[in-house]
Amino acid sequence: MKRLLAAAFAAVSLAFSGAAVAQTPPNVLIVGQIAEPKSLDPATDTAVNDFRILVNMYDGLVRYKDGTLEVEPALATDWTISDDGKTYTFNLRDGVKFHDGSPFNAEAVKFNFDRMLDENHPFHDTGPFPLSFNFSAIDNVEVVDDLTVKFTLSEAYAPFLSNLAYPTGLIVSPEAVKEYGKDYGRHPSGTGAFKFEEWDPNAKVVVSKNEDYWDGAPPLEAVVFRPVTDANTRVAEMMSGGLDVMVEVPPDSLSQFSDDPNYTVYEQAGPHVWFLILNLKDGPFQDKKVRQAVNYAINKKAIVDDILQGTASVAAGPIAPAFAWAYDDSLSPYPYDPEKAKSLLEEAGYDGSDLTFYVTEGGSGMLEPQAMATQIQADLEAVGIPVKIETYEWNTFLGKVNPGLEGNADMAEMAWMTNDPDTLPFLTLRTEAFPDKGGFNSGYYSNPEVDKLLEEARTATDQDKRADLYKQMQDIVHDDAPWVFVANWKQNAVTKATVENFKLQPSFFLQLQKVSKPN
Repeated sequence: MKRLLAAAFAAVSLAFSGAAVAQTPPNVLIVGQIAEPKSLDPATDTAVNDFRILVNMYDGLVRYKDGTLEVEPALATDWTISDDGKTYTFNLRDGVKFHDGSPFNAEAVKFNFDRMLDENHPFHDTGPFPLSFNFSAIDNVEVVDDLTVKFTLSEAYAPFLSNLAYPTGLIVSPEAVKEYGKDYGRHPSGTGAFKFEEWDPNAKVVVSKNEDYWDGAPPLEAVVFRPVTDANTRVAEMMSGGLDVMVEVPPDSLSQFSDDPNYTVYEQAGPHVWFLILNLKDGPFQDKKVRQAVNYAINKKAIVDDILQGTASVAAGPIAPAFAWAYDDSLSPYPYDPEKAKSLLEEAGYDGSDLTFYVTEGGSGMLEPQAMATQIQADLEAVGIPVKIETYEWNTFLGKVNPGLEGNADMAEMAWMTNDPDTLPFLTLRTEAFPDKGGFNSGYYSNPEVDKLLEEARTATDQDKRADLYKQMQDIVHDDAPWVFVANWKQNAVTKATVENFKLQPSFFLQLQKVSKPN
């Protein structure tokens, strides 16, 4: 294994060494990621970039079925739900061990959720746990016996199983957390198809085959995840042979790869929303007319057609059309209407003050963030709104945006890929999701009716009722315009033609358990 991995890195180093094209070794997959991971502790991560690594190292009680967002058994073989929707009892898979050799059992499950949710838990300080919101309905986790665990919820919660399949629900080794404490994210141990080998900061994360994987050992000997933050550099490395897989291909390069038989291009629609967070706590966006004005001022269709070259559609609201049952298709995107924007700004008495705009160099689901930001800046300045762009590396950007824009910026780029129509609005649009309350409502939007609708929707067990509540919420949010609704993206990736059984998933994760690369 050590020789195999050493050969992989030698191949990568040759990528730009001359005319010869680098060759990565058989059955070691080199993946070009869009950013350095923040952590390898699934309870603490929020970015799809990190999730793409985690889902190959860990399992949850349930997982998404191939090609869908429906759940199926994973570490749990089956489960029952009480008539009132408040009690879930899971039967666990026997004989599974964590990569460190410790047993997976009901105590391990209880440890994971107690660590996230109980502030008095001895290892709660290994957080923070920003997406523990997903499990806020859990009242108690009870060990029934070694292979049976029962969750009691404070109220019926419709997205519970879906959230268990999300990476925040992946199960970590309690023994490894106890050994490494706050450094666990650098020494991960799960039950997944691949075991952690190495993390060389800003260079690579290496995982190797788990020969004892309960769902069958993967064909690949190892996977190397490399952060290549610049999209053009990722393309160059892919073309030179230093990468086997590249995610988030720039639109300009898709046709280049599509026309070359040495590569395979993949596209998959999914629940993605790209938007601008507007600061409603201070500055001009406290006025709804100014918020609506910027929605009219930005030519989203030009962004989608010219910058993204048709790899996305114009967004109309906070729920992606991929959630067809909950999406309000009667809502129309704000049209491009600069004269309407100017009229609203005049009505609002906007004084022409500069706006500060936080932009990232690149990151999870962010498409072409700098090119899009430049176009947005030009569109806003054309209606009399001067904009100053501040650009940051992805993790630095998150460190500035997630704590809230108040007193720092007027707007910021953002993108979310979610597993349920509840997730994005619940974590970003409720009053109780303000950053100082542990949520991601970085623009401080607050509407009591939206709060009420979201609370009702997540406890409704009838899907038709949930859909109606979400559609009411979308109508209000569309009018309130706490964001600029920009685009819904179709994810893409490119692989060498020699890579077999690769698929994109609507979850936006990279499931590599069945992938092979024989030569």
